[in-house]
Amino acid sequence: MPLSKRLLAEGIGTFWLVFGGCGSAVIAASFGRGGIGMLGVALAFGLTVLTMAYAIGHISGCHLNPAVTLGLAVGKRFAWRDVAPYILAQVVGGAAGAAVLYAIATGKPDFQLGAFAANGFNEHSPAKYTMESALLAEVVLTFAFLTVIMGATDPRAPVGMAPIAIGLCLTLIHLIGLPITNLSVNPARSTGPALFVGGWALQQLWLFWVAPIVGAALGGLLYSRLLEGPDKTGD
Repeated sequence: MPLSKRLLAEGIGTFWLVFGGCGSAVIAASFGRGGIGMLGVALAFGLTVLTMAYAIGHISGCHLNPAVTLGLAVGKRFAWRDVAPYILAQVVGGAAGAAVLYAIATGKPDFQLGAFAANGFNEHSPAKYTMESALLAEVVLTFAFLTVIMGATDPRAPVGMAPIAIGLCLTLIHLIGLPITNLSVNPARSTGPALFVGGWALQQLWLFWVAPIVGAALGGLLYSRLLEGPDKTGD
């Protein structure tokens, strides 16, 4: 598949993840008594990945996440030469998703920007968790996410089930991490809203690049070294 088509797919997919996942938090989570709440937001993020995995997985692999791209490269499942273009496409797609969400959300007369689904710690954590807690949570949860991705896409795994496992894993880690940081595990997802919130969101954005990348790299490394089978097809 030409790189240009793969990058377009990654941009569209990451747009959908940010627009759908963050949109559920910004628009639907607190909509009166019918708001979907934390469970709904967690499920929405999982559904964005599940649906896009079936839509574009056969085109780009459906990474939708710079940490996942780097983790797969560390795990020898993805070519290093394509890492930077993938990350750029993901960041652009995530920013576009946040921009469209902002344009829609500001159409509500009493709209207040607030956190706009941005990720944060200390006073900007939904439950006021410290930076240390946020850092550890993001590393561990991204590690778990990458491990599930590596395992679900292993040639030994049941065919066709990877999107379901990966989508449900993302839902689960959101249920754990939303009170801590609004959950990132994805630098592109964090960057999009932060561009509109500015200020504290941009100042704290470093953690939501560093921690997911560290967690994903550890997941890719450990899976490839300890759990990969002899019939591995990737390099």
